[in-house]
Amino acid sequence: MKLDLSRTTWRKSSYSGGGGQCVEVAANIPGAVPVRDSKDPEGPALTFTPEGFAAFVAGVKGGEFGAA
Repeated sequence: MKLDLSRTTWRKSSYSGGGGQCVEVAANIPGAVPVRDSKDPEGPALTFTPEGFAAFVAGVKGGEFGAA
């Protein structure tokens, strides 16, 4: 299913400190959490289920994705 994201409200993480390596998340789409690269707002967006995105965020907070 392709979502119409043309009227989506995007937000950056409060932890984004510049440097051009930010993602934006839209939280106002029922049943989906779109994520995009802030440097390419017209580019593609990845879409996750709310549960999948919550699991990802929990993993990040828990240190599962440490820097290489």
